[in-house]
Amino acid sequence: MNHPTQAAPARSRDWPWRRIFIGVGALLLLNGVLSATSWWPTPLVRPDARIAPEFVGLWLVLLALVAATGRLSRRAAAWLTGAYLVLVLWRYIDVTAPSLFGRHVSVYWDVPQIPRFLWVAARDHAWWQSALVVAIAAALLWGLTRMLHAGITACAREAVPYALTRRWTWGITAGATAMAIANYAGVQATWPYVSKPVVPVMLHQFGLVIGAASPTHLARTLPRADALDAALTNPQQALAALAGRDVYLIFLESVGAVTFDNPRAKAALAPVRAELARTLAASGRHAVSAMFRSPTFGGTSDLAHLSLLAGIDLTDSRRHDLLVTTQRPTLNTLFRRAGYRTFGLYPAVSWDWPERSYYEFDVYLEGRNLDYRGPPFGFWFIPDQYSLARFEAMHPRDAAAAPRFVTFVTINCHIPFNPVTPYQPDWQRVLGPEPFDAAAVAAAQSTRTRWLDMFPDYLKLVEYTYRWIEGFLALPEPRDTVFLLVGDHQPSANVSGEGAPWDVPVTIIARDAALLAPLLSRGFGPGLTPPRAPLGGFHDLTPMLLEAFAGSRSAQVAKR
Repeated sequence: MNHPTQAAPARSRDWPWRRIFIGVGALLLLNGVLSATSWWPTPLVRPDARIAPEFVGLWLVLLALVAATGRLSRRAAAWLTGAYLVLVLWRYIDVTAPSLFGRHVSVYWDVPQIPRFLWVAARDHAWWQSALVVAIAAALLWGLTRMLHAGITACAREAVPYALTRRWTWGITAGATAMAIANYAGVQATWPYVSKPVVPVMLHQFGLVIGAASPTHLARTLPRADALDAALTNPQQALAALAGRDVYLIFLESVGAVTFDNPRAKAALAPVRAELARTLAASGRHAVSAMFRSPTFGGTSDLAHLSLLAGIDLTDSRRHDLLVTTQRPTLNTLFRRAGYRTFGLYPAVSWDWPERSYYEFDVYLEGRNLDYRGPPFGFWFIPDQYSLARFEAMHPRDAAAAPRFVTFVTINCHIPFNPVTPYQPDWQRVLGPEPFDAAAVAAAQSTRTRWLDMFPDYLKLVEYTYRWIEGFLALPEPRDTVFLLVGDHQPSANVSGEGAPWDVPVTIIARDAALLAPLLSRGFGPGLTPPRAPLGGFHDLTPMLLEAFAGSRSAQVAKR
C-alpha cells in the first residue's frame, strides 16, 4: 500500500475527509493572514474573504515544487515560511498603521526612529517590564512562525497532491491566478474580490530608500522647479513686492470646483460669498481668483500642499514620496532666507510626523499643541476656527516681529462631512472651555451621517469655512497680510459627481492692488468667482505667485 503523502489516490472518495479538512483549513489560514484588514480603532485585524495575491503566488510555488519533486523539502518549507512571515508582518503594518497613526509606515522615515522610540518607551518602566514585553513579542513572533510553517507544510502535504490529480481544481487555480495578475496590473474590477497586494508596497518603500541615495535617480525622476530655484538666488528681491507683509497660505479641505459648477451649490453658497465680498470691500482689500488643477482628487491632500510649496507636479504620488527624502527647496525655504518666520499649522495631525522635517517649518503646530478642550466634532474634532484663533493667541503679531509665512491646513470640511461645526462669532469665546452654546453643540452632535446623500452637509461645511474666513478678516488686523485661499482637492465623487474634473478654486486677497496685477495678467479674474478654465496645475501656480511677489519689474523681465 502506498503512503498517503507519497501517492495521490485516483478518486475523490478515496481521500479521507480528515485530510480534506486539514488541507482546506491550511488554505484558508494562509490566505486569511495576508488578506486581513484593520479592526479599527484597535491594533487587531479581522478576516477578509478576498483572495490575497501573494497567497496565490505561494500556491503556485507549492504546486510546482510538489509536482517536480513529489514533496516539499524541509529547506524549501523553511524558506517559504520566512518569506511568508515577512509578507504577513508587512501586511499587518500596512493595514493597521493608517488607522492608528493616520498614515502609512515609511521605511525611509520611520526605521531610523525605531531605536529612539524603543528607548522612550522603555526608560520609564522597570527592566523586568521591558523584558516581559520583549519576551511576549518574541513568543508571539515564534507562534506566528510556527503557525505559518504548519500551514505551509499541511497545504503541501494535503491540498497540493489533491489539486494535482483533480482537473476541476486547475480551473480554479487558473482563475485565481488571472485575478491576482489583473489586481497587480491595477484592474479595479478585481478589488472587491482580491485584496491589496503587499509586494508592490514593499518594493516601493525600498525603492525610495535606494532612490534617495542616488542623485542620478532624483534628477531623472523629479522635474526641476526653475522659478523657485531662480528666486532663491536673491530671496529679498524675489519677495520685494510683499514689502514685509505677512502671508497666510490656507489650504481649504475639499473645497473644489463643484462649489461653482453645481447650480445647487452655487446658489446655496452665494449669500456667504457675497458677505465675504462685502467684508473685503469694507476693509479695503482686493481679491483675484482662478481655477487650477489639483494633483489629487477626494483625498491625499499632501500631494496638493507640497505640489504648490515645491512647485513640482505631484500627480504621481511616487514623486511626493521621493521628494520628501530630498533637500529640494520649497516656498518655506525662500521665505526663511528672505527673513520671514515660517509656521506650519496642522490641526488634524495628532501623531509623530517625521516627514515634516522636509518642510523646514520654524514653528510646527499640530492638534496636540492646540490644547482644544471644547466639544469634539467628528473624526477631526478641532474646529478650524479654533485652530486659527488659538494659533494667533499663541503667536501674537506685532510690528516689531519678523514677517511670517503661515501654512494652515484646514480639516473640518472632510468626508463624511458630518457633523457640521457651528460658527462662533465671538472669537474670544471660541478659545474658552465652552466655545459654543449647548443647543448648537447638541444639534451638531445629534445628526447622523447621510452616507447616501452627503451633499447637503458638504455645502454646510463649505459655508462654515467661508464664515470663519469672513469672520477672521473682519477682525482688527495687527499687520497687513496677504491671504492665499487654496482648495486642496475636489470632494469625493459621491459629492462632486461622476467624472468630475480635478479643478479647485484659488483666491488671493491683498490690500495692495498692484501686488495682484501680475496675476490678473496671467488669467486670474477679479473678485471671488474664478474664470472656469483652469490655468494649469498647482505647480504652475507657484511661478505665478513668485512673479507677483517679486513685483512688476520682475514681471516685465519675465515677459521679454
